[in-house]
Amino acid sequence: MEKIILYYKFVPIEDTVTVMQWQRLLCETHGLRGRIIVSKHGINGTLGGPVEGLKAYKKAMNLHPKFKKIMYKWSEGGASDFPRLSVKVRDEIVTFLAPDELEVNQKGVIGGGKHLKPEQVHELVKERGEDVVFMDGRNAYEAKIGKFKNAVVPNTRTTRDFLEELEKPEMKKLKDKPVVTYCTGGIRCEILSTLMKKRGFKEVYQIDGGIAKYGETYKDDGLWEGKMYVFDRRMNVAFSDKAKDIGECSHCGAKTSNFINCANESCNDLVLVCEKCAKKSHYCEKHSTPVALTK
Repeated sequence: MEKIILYYKFVPIEDTVTVMQWQRLLCETHGLRGRIIVSKHGINGTLGGPVEGLKAYKKAMNLHPKFKKIMYKWSEGGASDFPRLSVKVRDEIVTFLAPDELEVNQKGVIGGGKHLKPEQVHELVKERGEDVVFMDGRNAYEAKIGKFKNAVVPNTRTTRDFLEELEKPEMKKLKDKPVVTYCTGGIRCEILSTLMKKRGFKEVYQIDGGIAKYGETYKDDGLWEGKMYVFDRRMNVAFSDKAKDIGECSHCGAKTSNFINCANESCNDLVLVCEKCAKKSHYCEKHSTPVALTK
């Protein structure tokens, strides 16, 4: 039996190369694939493999003084959902192009948004009503197939775009409102909420454990709609059999959550295409002239 785990921890790491080498050996020993990023700010990983191997990995992490008590999110899948094992050292765990703005200590990020459990998110909405603003902390294309209802979705192609987005006039109007940031597992919001507070947003929150943890708690009976985009071969995850397709096929407009890479060989953009149209063609907006793939 195999599973996938998603995790992160913000903690100062002095010798990132040694940690990277240890992580690679640990994963290879237990037959795990996936991606791990190590930086001076901490560690971020998504791994798939045998349940026993993942448990052994978790045990080894808990024995390390810096990586104790990490919250792991478990989901369906396995090693085959990743092409290989990738363990790298980077300047940032997530590339916002603001490494010097982020400060961490043994307790995590300094000055980030207040963490809310899924139940506390509902309490905040009940108390503050329509004043509460949900802010998507992911790339805009991820929100096409799933998001919190009535959420603000910045026009971001990558996380590098957030700094510019936060300076736009429409964002400045939100600085006095309660803003709940959310992302897949929570890591991007740890950084985004910090950047927002430094730019004058007065009341910033983040969902503890991200969309993944919220989905575990409320499935499709809460404030979330659609499916959650994931960065592996699964492409998306549904929290229950009641999950809706909210994305629209770029060719016929049918509801879908099916992302495919643009068929143009020079392009790597993701395009939403329903299964019916995918049998004929799949091109992004830049290469929209359809060419039949089947007769």
